Amino acid sequence: MSKISIRLPDQSVKEFDHNPTVLEVAESIGPGLAKNTLGARVNDDKDIKDLRTVLNDNDQIQIITPKDEDSLEVIRHSAAHLMAQAVQEIWPDVKVTIGPVIDNGFFYDFDSPRAFTPEDLEKVESKMKEIAKRKDEVTREIWPKEKAIETFKKMGERFKVEIIEDLGEDEVGIYKQGEHWFDLCRGPHVQNMGQIKSFKVLSTAGAYWRGDSNNPQLQRIYATAFNDKKELKQYLHNLEEAKKRDHRKVGKELGLFMFHEWTPGSPFFTPKGTVVYNQLTQYIRELYNKYGYQEVITPQIFDVELYKTSGHWDNFSENMYFTEVDEKRVSAVKPMNCPGHCLMFASERHSYRELPYRIADFGRLHRFETSGSLHGITRVRSMAQDDAHIFCTEEQMQSEIESFMSMLKEIYNTLGMPNFKVRLATRPEKRMGSDEVWDRAEKSLAKALDVMNLPFEIAEGDGAFYGPKIEIHFVDAIKRSWQLGTMQVDFNMPKNFGLKYIGEDNSEHTPVMLHRAVLGTLERFIGIYIEHCAGRFPTWLHPDQVVVMNVTDNQADYCDELVAELKKRNIRAHFDARSEKLGYKIREAQLMKIPYMITIGDKEKEAKTVSIRLRNGQTVQNMSQEEFFDILEKDINDFNLESPLIVQDESNQEENY
Repeated sequence: MSKISIRLPDQSVKEFDHNPTVLEVAESIGPGLAKNTLGARVNDDKDIKDLRTVLNDNDQIQIITPKDEDSLEVIRHSAAHLMAQAVQEIWPDVKVTIGPVIDNGFFYDFDSPRAFTPEDLEKVESKMKEIAKRKDEVTREIWPKEKAIETFKKMGERFKVEIIEDLGEDEVGIYKQGEHWFDLCRGPHVQNMGQIKSFKVLSTAGAYWRGDSNNPQLQRIYATAFNDKKELKQYLHNLEEAKKRDHRKVGKELGLFMFHEWTPGSPFFTPKGTVVYNQLTQYIRELYNKYGYQEVITPQIFDVELYKTSGHWDNFSENMYFTEVDEKRVSAVKPMNCPGHCLMFASERHSYRELPYRIADFGRLHRFETSGSLHGITRVRSMAQDDAHIFCTEEQMQSEIESFMSMLKEIYNTLGMPNFKVRLATRPEKRMGSDEVWDRAEKSLAKALDVMNLPFEIAEGDGAFYGPKIEIHFVDAIKRSWQLGTMQVDFNMPKNFGLKYIGEDNSEHTPVMLHRAVLGTLERFIGIYIEHCAGRFPTWLHPDQVVVMNVTDNQADYCDELVAELKKRNIRAHFDARSEKLGYKIREAQLMKIPYMITIGDKEKEAKTVSIRLRNGQTVQNMSQEEFFDILEKDINDFNLESPLIVQDESNQEENY
């Protein structure tokens, strides 16, 4: 047999007299690498291959160890099996289903005759540690389909039998952990359970088999795993921090929004919440002129023929609200702005000289979401978006995408959101248009990202039904990822509406339609932003920019004068004139996270000065009114994230966001 060559990332080559496994290649390099090997990337395959995978001649591999970020996929996948083994060692009558890796962890769904309690979760975690300490070896076997079905039937594992039957494959993978426990799986998995060093069982929830409410209800156990204890400790800290920052909790404390059972999923924004909402939209509007957008207003209700033309009827109707008007003429409440914008473009004759044609719309939208998916203001049924559509030529797409990214970066930096990742979401299973059109659209977006030198991941199947999209995933203060901004390329909808412009050749051409949003749904964004900044809005965005507090009634007239002057300067200020102690007023103002707390005593009144307390506890005594007004106005007009008066202690500085 000729030599088998395996190429390594440094372009060196390892030769074998047989087809080696990934682990054998690691062993040929050194015992340390072999001990830490978790899997490998082979050739251009984006999926991590199991360390037991047999390689072919001239394969190029990159061995995955705990030092690699994507090693967590293997660790968590194996940890899910570890948890399933632990549950069945404690309660042998519990049946297993599936246990996938998810963002920041994993879960496993169980068919259990008992409801898992917090005490049970402690038992599961303890048993997991016991198994990991045993370092049970993990081995892989390939079984004929018939053997697998017969084995799992005898075990009473009906869900595994169903999975195997649905796979439609002649052979299936079986992973054994130790001598007795095994599970159906494609892999990849660790060498032994001792490689899973840091994990935590977190919580339980109900779940339906395969997400269908007509199927049996299961019990889901959530957990997480990391490569070391430090990472796990930080993650658990962030979980606790997330509870404190929960927008439902903080929003209620700050009095920003409410809900009512008569209109589920549709938030009411209070006067304070409306200030935040309107300040955001005002800021975006100010940028529209800079980036060449015109704002429009479109109707709320359309004849369903609009949505049959746009493709929403066939691809999105389950998420829409319908009504009958004008003698049973079926109409729909607007779920998206794009079809209406197509009507606006079609209403006039356009020349290539007018393109790009950019229109923006803050119109109210309504989409049906199941009651189980509703979550505060981050998943709602009534919403608005910083939505815009660009009608352009294919040649203009690159510059439009670059302009979009410039606008997005400007907005995100202003809001203290500099960290984000980019994904390219490709064609979903349910879509309109030909594969040829989708190929063009996907290649156009990929090329645009490459030209801008923006690294991106592929999110297969996550595109809109009318076109692929660039997704902007913002990483918040506690390292969670949120999909916000989007730029979508659409060749289909303009064709459906027969949209045309007159080209330089004096002939008709179909424009490309770009769907774009920077913040996305405003309700959702506000919820995410509350959690990002823990309710510590920048001064320009805060509903209460200044509170003036007196020590005694003797200073009330001066406090009134100050508030009047602040309001004259269009600053949101109020006088807390309650007959409470000053310390009590300050504590309440701090809980409301008000940026500037002005305390007025006899000394300040006599000198016509102000004493300032900032929400970080820092104080400034006896500042002149004019100096304070200048600093405050500069803070607001410059869109600062925190007051310029704050003195940062580099040796002991908490993150503001």
